[in-house]
Amino acid sequence: MKNTVLLGALTVAGLAAGAAGAATLDDVKARGSLNCGVSTGLTGFSAPDANGVWQGFDVAVCRAVAAAVLGDPMAVNFVPTTGQTRFTALASGEIDILARNTTWTFSRDVDLKFEFTGVNYYDGQGFMVPKALGVSSAKELDGATVCIQTGTTTELNLADFFRVNNISYEPVPIETNAEAQQQYLASACDVYTTDASGLAATRASFEAPSDHIILPEIISKEPLGPLVRHGDSEWGDVVRWSFNALVAAEEYGVTSANIEELASSAGDNPEINRLLGTEGELGAMLGLDADFAKKAIMANGNYGEIFEKTIGEKTPIGLSRGLNAQWTEGGLMYSPPFR
Repeated sequence: MKNTVLLGALTVAGLAAGAAGAATLDDVKARGSLNCGVSTGLTGFSAPDANGVWQGFDVAVCRAVAAAVLGDPMAVNFVPTTGQTRFTALASGEIDILARNTTWTFSRDVDLKFEFTGVNYYDGQGFMVPKALGVSSAKELDGATVCIQTGTTTELNLADFFRVNNISYEPVPIETNAEAQQQYLASACDVYTTDASGLAATRASFEAPSDHIILPEIISKEPLGPLVRHGDSEWGDVVRWSFNALVAAEEYGVTSANIEELASSAGDNPEINRLLGTEGELGAMLGLDADFAKKAIMANGNYGEIFEKTIGEKTPIGLSRGLNAQWTEGGLMYSPPFR
């Protein structure tokens, strides 16, 4: 098992090293489209709608980058990936960016040679069980069967939690969220564990969501965010600052409703002027147009707008902002200055 894991890591690292020399920004411009890795389908985060158009919280990151680089938020080829295939797809160059509820960890950053460009959702691992199971705490799950996606941080977190609490479990390995949902609803496992946001998204798709509860324990830190390959810092900067634009826009009150008015002429706030490209040369520093950030924001709105319409409290998923509120509202969302 150790040799298999080592060889897998070396393979991904080798692929990343081979692809790192490419100028991704030039490739995307020449291709005329962005190749974006997403999940195989997670309601609210990344899933095709009835017309086959990909929608969701993570999808919005890719559309913002495409708008910033190509001027067209729809110029994205979405590539579904699993926990097992996502890193190879990125390392090999099949995708330009991975925006698939992926946790930023030391080994993924350093050993697998990837570069996380920010955190778009601060999360933690949780547990979902049928209400009929009659438990109210994860510490009551001794001997439970647990559906868990392979190739994810949740596998190690799960083992650690049960070991620390001196209780046992039987893992039921699954590869995709759709498979987990099917197995869980078929009672092939007592519990489904993944990021708490993923549990909320999955439960929202059930015919009877109220028959299932998410237990109160959050057993890990899961900073989720988009990532690119090491070795192409220019492309990493493009993705990072396209996302930062969404966060900064919310802080400064720039919305999809007022952005055109604010960008029509330089106002009194120099930070907004620089953000929207009416002052300074920030776009040129990235090899993009002066209004790259404006285009990114116009793709789906600012960070808060995206959150509320995809996974917020008024959606079936019903997530509160929590740690994902702006830093001015007690959360962790914070963009470095546009200057």
